[in-house]
Amino acid sequence: MPKTLACIHTSMVFINVETMMNEIFKEVMPNTRRINIVDDSLLADVMATGHITPAVIKRMCKYVEAAEETGADAILSLCSSLGPTMDVARQLVSIPVIKIDDAMTEEAAKRANRIGVMATVPTTLGPTVDLIRSKARAMNKQPQIEPALVDGAFKILMNGDRDLHDRMVSEAARKLAKEVDLIVLAQASMTRLVPNLSDATGLSVLSSPRLAIEYTKRLLDALPERHSLHP
Repeated sequence: MPKTLACIHTSMVFINVETMMNEIFKEVMPNTRRINIVDDSLLADVMATGHITPAVIKRMCKYVEAAEETGADAILSLCSSLGPTMDVARQLVSIPVIKIDDAMTEEAAKRANRIGVMATVPTTLGPTVDLIRSKARAMNKQPQIEPALVDGAFKILMNGDRDLHDRMVSEAARKLAKEVDLIVLAQASMTRLVPNLSDATGLSVLSSPRLAIEYTKRLLDALPERHSLHP
Protein backbone atom coordinates (compact mmCIF):
# COMPACT_ATOMS: atom_id res chain seq x y z
CA MET A 1 0.00 0.00 0.00
CA PRO A 2 1.41 3.46 -0.89
CA LYS A 3 2.55 5.58 2.03
CA THR A 4 0.84 8.88 2.78
CA LEU A 5 2.69 12.15 3.42
CA ALA A 6 0.95 15.20 4.86
CA CYS A 7 2.50 18.53 3.84
CA ILE A 8 1.76 21.59 5.97
CA HIS A 9 1.91 24.95 4.15
CA THR A 10 1.83 28.34 5.88
CA SER A 11 1.63 30.44 2.71
CA MET A 12 0.56 29.99 -0.91
CA VAL A 13 4.12 30.21 -2.23
CA PHE A 14 4.40 26.50 -3.14
CA ILE A 15 0.81 26.35 -4.36
CA ASN A 16 0.75 29.12 -6.96
CA VAL A 17 4.12 30.95 -7.08
CA GLU A 18 7.11 28.57 -6.84
CA THR A 19 5.60 25.27 -7.93
CA MET A 20 8.89 23.38 -8.39
CA MET A 21 8.15 21.39 -5.24
CA ASN A 22 5.43 19.47 -7.06
CA GLU A 23 7.87 18.46 -9.78
CA ILE A 24 10.40 17.21 -7.23
CA PHE A 25 7.70 15.25 -5.40
CA LYS A 26 6.62 13.63 -8.67
CA GLU A 27 10.21 12.70 -9.49
CA VAL A 28 11.35 11.44 -6.07
CA MET A 29 8.19 9.87 -4.65
CA PRO A 30 5.71 9.36 -7.52
CA ASN A 31 3.77 6.67 -5.68
CA THR A 32 3.37 8.50 -2.39
CA ARG A 33 -0.09 9.81 -1.57
CA ARG A 34 0.16 13.48 -0.56
CA ILE A 35 -2.21 15.54 1.53
CA ASN A 36 -1.79 19.33 1.56
CA ILE A 37 -2.87 21.28 4.63
CA VAL A 38 -2.77 25.02 3.91
CA ASP A 39 -3.25 27.99 6.24
CA ASP A 40 -1.91 31.06 4.47
CA SER A 41 -2.54 33.29 7.49
CA LEU A 42 0.13 31.63 9.61
CA LEU A 43 3.28 33.05 8.03
CA ALA A 44 1.59 36.44 7.63
CA ASP A 45 0.81 36.46 11.36
CA VAL A 46 4.40 35.57 12.29
CA MET A 47 5.79 38.20 9.94
CA ALA A 48 3.43 40.81 11.43
CA THR A 49 4.49 40.13 15.03
CA GLY A 50 8.10 39.29 14.24
CA HIS A 51 8.04 36.11 16.29
CA ILE A 52 6.16 32.87 16.90
CA THR A 53 3.32 33.35 19.38
CA PRO A 54 1.71 30.69 21.62
CA ALA A 55 -1.43 30.98 19.47
CA VAL A 56 0.55 30.12 16.33
CA ILE A 57 2.17 27.14 18.06
CA LYS A 58 -1.28 25.92 19.10
CA ARG A 59 -2.63 26.19 15.56
CA MET A 60 0.34 24.36 14.06
CA CYS A 61 -0.01 21.59 16.61
CA LYS A 62 -3.65 21.17 15.65
CA TYR A 63 -2.70 20.82 11.99
CA VAL A 64 -0.10 18.19 12.87
CA GLU A 65 -2.65 16.26 14.91
CA ALA A 66 -5.17 16.56 12.09
CA ALA A 67 -2.59 15.24 9.64
CA GLU A 68 -2.09 12.15 11.77
CA GLU A 69 -5.84 11.66 11.96
CA THR A 70 -6.08 11.61 8.16
CA GLY A 71 -3.91 8.50 8.17
CA ALA A 72 -0.62 10.13 7.21
CA ASP A 73 2.50 8.04 7.74
CA ALA A 74 4.68 11.15 8.15
CA ILE A 75 4.38 14.94 8.15
CA LEU A 76 6.57 17.45 6.30
CA SER A 77 6.38 21.06 7.47
CA LEU A 78 7.19 23.34 4.54
CA CYS A 79 7.76 26.58 6.47
CA SER A 80 11.21 27.53 7.73
CA SER A 81 9.94 30.42 9.87
CA LEU A 82 7.62 28.11 11.80
CA GLY A 83 10.12 25.28 12.12
CA PRO A 84 10.38 25.68 15.92
CA THR A 85 6.66 24.88 16.28
CA MET A 86 7.43 21.38 15.06
CA ASP A 87 9.58 20.75 18.13
CA VAL A 88 6.39 21.06 20.17
CA ALA A 89 4.13 19.28 17.69
CA ARG A 90 6.41 16.24 17.53
CA GLN A 91 5.51 15.46 21.13
CA LEU A 92 1.82 15.16 20.26
CA VAL A 93 1.82 12.52 17.54
CA SER A 94 3.22 9.06 16.99
CA ILE A 95 4.38 9.56 13.39
CA PRO A 96 7.56 11.31 12.15
CA VAL A 97 7.38 15.11 11.81
CA ILE A 98 10.02 16.55 9.48
CA LYS A 99 11.11 20.16 9.09
CA ILE A 100 11.84 21.26 5.53
CA ASP A 101 15.29 22.40 6.69
CA ASP A 102 16.34 19.30 8.66
CA ALA A 103 18.35 17.67 5.87
CA MET A 104 19.77 20.92 4.46
CA THR A 105 21.06 22.25 7.78
CA GLU A 106 22.63 18.92 8.63
CA GLU A 107 24.41 18.89 5.26
CA ALA A 108 25.63 22.46 5.80
CA ALA A 109 26.99 21.67 9.26
CA LYS A 110 28.74 18.63 7.85
CA ARG A 111 30.37 20.41 4.91
CA ALA A 112 31.54 23.84 6.07
CA ASN A 113 32.91 25.84 8.97
CA ARG A 114 31.96 29.27 7.55
CA ILE A 115 28.31 29.19 6.54
CA GLY A 116 26.25 32.00 5.03
CA VAL A 117 22.51 31.93 5.61
CA MET A 118 20.32 33.94 3.24
CA ALA A 119 16.66 34.80 3.86
CA THR A 120 14.06 37.10 2.35
CA VAL A 121 11.78 36.94 5.41
CA PRO A 122 13.22 38.23 8.72
CA THR A 123 11.54 35.53 10.82
CA THR A 124 13.31 32.78 8.86
CA LEU A 125 16.88 33.68 9.75
CA GLY A 126 16.79 32.84 13.45
CA PRO A 127 15.22 29.37 13.14
CA THR A 128 17.56 28.38 10.31
CA VAL A 129 20.70 29.58 12.09
CA ASP A 130 19.57 27.84 15.29
CA LEU A 131 18.93 24.60 13.42
CA ILE A 132 22.40 24.67 11.84
CA ARG A 133 23.95 25.22 15.28
CA SER A 134 21.91 22.34 16.68
CA LYS A 135 23.00 19.97 13.89
CA ALA A 136 26.61 21.15 14.30
CA ARG A 137 26.58 20.54 18.08
CA ALA A 138 25.56 16.95 17.41
CA MET A 139 28.75 16.68 15.34
CA ASN A 140 30.87 18.48 17.97
CA LYS A 141 31.34 21.41 15.60
CA GLN A 142 31.01 25.17 16.08
CA PRO A 143 30.73 26.79 12.66
CA GLN A 144 30.88 30.52 12.02
CA ILE A 145 27.50 31.56 10.65
CA GLU A 146 26.89 34.79 8.73
CA PRO A 147 23.22 35.75 8.31
CA ALA A 148 22.09 37.87 5.35
CA LEU A 149 18.57 39.27 5.09
CA VAL A 150 17.31 40.41 1.68
CA ASP A 151 14.60 42.53 3.23
CA GLY A 152 11.43 42.98 1.21
CA ALA A 153 12.32 40.47 -1.51
CA PHE A 154 9.74 37.88 -0.44
CA LYS A 155 6.89 40.38 -0.64
CA ILE A 156 8.13 41.45 -4.06
CA LEU A 157 8.12 37.82 -5.20
CA MET A 158 4.61 37.23 -3.88
CA ASN A 159 3.48 40.32 -5.77
CA GLY A 160 4.73 38.74 -8.98
CA ASP A 161 7.99 40.60 -9.70
CA ARG A 162 10.41 37.68 -10.00
CA ASP A 163 13.08 39.67 -11.83
CA LEU A 164 13.49 42.26 -9.08
CA HIS A 165 13.42 39.54 -6.41
CA ASP A 166 16.12 37.62 -8.25
CA ARG A 167 18.36 40.66 -8.69
CA MET A 168 18.11 41.51 -4.99
CA VAL A 169 18.98 37.95 -3.94
CA SER A 170 21.88 37.70 -6.40
CA GLU A 171 23.43 40.96 -5.24
CA ALA A 172 23.19 39.89 -1.60
CA ALA A 173 24.73 36.49 -2.41
CA ARG A 174 27.75 38.07 -4.07
CA LYS A 175 28.38 40.21 -1.01
CA LEU A 176 27.92 37.29 1.38
CA ALA A 177 30.25 35.05 -0.62
CA LYS A 178 33.24 37.16 0.43
CA GLU A 179 32.75 36.05 4.05
CA VAL A 180 31.83 32.35 3.80
CA ASP A 181 32.65 28.99 2.22
CA LEU A 182 29.09 27.78 1.61
CA ILE A 183 25.68 29.46 1.29
CA VAL A 184 22.42 28.13 2.68
CA LEU A 185 19.12 29.43 1.32
CA ALA A 186 16.85 29.67 4.35
CA GLN A 187 13.73 29.67 2.18
CA ALA A 188 12.73 27.19 -0.48
CA SER A 189 11.25 30.08 -2.47
CA MET A 190 14.81 30.85 -3.66
CA THR A 191 15.56 27.32 -4.85
CA ARG A 192 15.32 27.95 -8.60
CA LEU A 193 18.15 30.49 -8.21
CA VAL A 194 20.68 27.91 -6.98
CA PRO A 195 22.53 27.45 -10.32
CA ASN A 196 22.76 31.21 -10.92
CA LEU A 197 23.88 31.95 -7.37
CA SER A 198 26.49 29.21 -7.47
CA ASP A 199 27.87 30.57 -10.75
CA ALA A 200 27.86 34.15 -9.44
CA THR A 201 29.60 33.32 -6.16
CA GLY A 202 31.77 30.33 -7.03
CA LEU A 203 30.42 28.58 -3.92
CA SER A 204 28.21 25.60 -3.21
CA VAL A 205 24.66 26.80 -2.54
CA LEU A 206 22.26 24.57 -0.60
CA SER A 207 18.47 24.76 -0.75
CA SER A 208 15.97 22.67 1.13
CA PRO A 209 13.35 21.16 -1.24
CA ARG A 210 15.20 18.29 -2.92
CA LEU A 211 17.22 17.43 0.19
CA ALA A 212 14.04 17.45 2.30
CA ILE A 213 12.02 15.37 -0.14
CA GLU A 214 14.79 12.81 -0.64
CA TYR A 215 15.22 12.55 3.14
CA THR A 216 11.47 12.15 3.59
CA LYS A 217 11.38 9.42 0.93
CA ARG A 218 14.11 7.46 2.74
CA LEU A 219 12.25 7.84 6.02
CA LEU A 220 8.93 6.70 4.51
CA ASP A 221 10.56 3.71 2.84
CA ALA A 222 12.03 2.64 6.19
CA LEU A 223 8.72 2.83 8.04
CA PRO A 224 6.82 -0.40 8.68
CA GLU A 225 3.32 -0.77 7.33
CA ARG A 226 0.75 0.74 9.66
CA HIS A 227 -3.00 0.56 9.96
CA SER A 228 -3.87 3.77 8.13
CA LEU A 229 -7.28 5.40 8.02
CA HIS A 230 -7.14 5.97 4.28
CA PRO A 231 -8.31 3.18 1.94
